[in-house]
Amino acid sequence: MDANIEDGGPPVLLLVGSSGGHLAQLLALRPWFEKWHRCWVTFDTPEALSLLDGEDVTPAHHPTTRNLPNLLRNTVLAWRVLRRRRVAAVVTTGAGVAVPFVVLARLRRIPTVYIEVYDRIDTPTLSARLCRPFLSAMLVQWDEQRRQYPEATVVGTLL
Repeated sequence: MDANIEDGGPPVLLLVGSSGGHLAQLLALRPWFEKWHRCWVTFDTPEALSLLDGEDVTPAHHPTTRNLPNLLRNTVLAWRVLRRRRVAAVVTTGAGVAVPFVVLARLRRIPTVYIEVYDRIDTPTLSARLCRPFLSAMLVQWDEQRRQYPEATVVGTLL
């Protein structure tokens, strides 16, 4: 599903998330995203690549937690992906890899959706706090998470 702008390919849903639990929560959206052409951005770990076998995957640089060189690498990656593809929307569950994709997508007027992870009920994640000013929509999985995100929509637990 290589939907390049140059060849007039269909718009794609860009699903961005770290591997592990972040990716698992995005994969739980399969009934919703199956109808879309899509591209994934995640780490090239054996588990992630196995879960996304047959999908269009762009590997991101990791680790991302407080790693400035990889933040810069992922910013360049985000710029390339967003420039080369007809991205209809960016949907992410975090973590650090999400930040440059959300910021650059919003600057390009591409809708951005952040789904806060289910295991952070009492405090917001760092990536959600950084992405929040650039979001079109903030979704949470627990009513209690609305204390941190009063504007958020509660979608229920994904896992």
